[in-house]
Amino acid sequence: MKKFLTAAAMTLAFGAASAADIVDTAKSAGTFKTLVAAVEAAGLVDTLKGPGPFTVFAPTDAAFAKIPKAKLDALLKDKAALTKVLTYHVVPGKVMAADVKPGMVKTVEGESLTVKVNAGKVMIDKAHVSKTDIAADNGVIHVIDTVLMPKM
Repeated sequence: MKKFLTAAAMTLAFGAASAADIVDTAKSAGTFKTLVAAVEAAGLVDTLKGPGPFTVFAPTDAAFAKIPKAKLDALLKDKAALTKVLTYHVVPGKVMAADVKPGMVKTVEGESLTVKVNAGKVMIDKAHVSKTDIAADNGVIHVIDTVLMPKM
């Protein structure tokens, strides 16, 4: 009986650990604290925990630090503008790095991003992709060094 309970507890622990959606994957990475806070402020957590699949171009905390503090604070308080900015970083479907092609790609926000590939380096609009293919249960995260801004 004791072995069964131990095995059941381990299965639950490891089973739960393997189920990581986009939000939980971003949280566990540790370099997306501002992004996660913004997703929470915009009320998009449930969406990004949904079935997807989603491709998220995720700006790091350092990328958010490039935005002047007053502008970032104002953005975090404006739910409509924040939602527009965040959904501009999301593309429907699961697009792995090997599947990226130069050109335009439509975002969940509605506008398109420009994808450029030059000497093996990928750019999304003016952001450099620094890490690719961080898998989540409901999509994939690609790390970028700049917050993308849609037309407001």
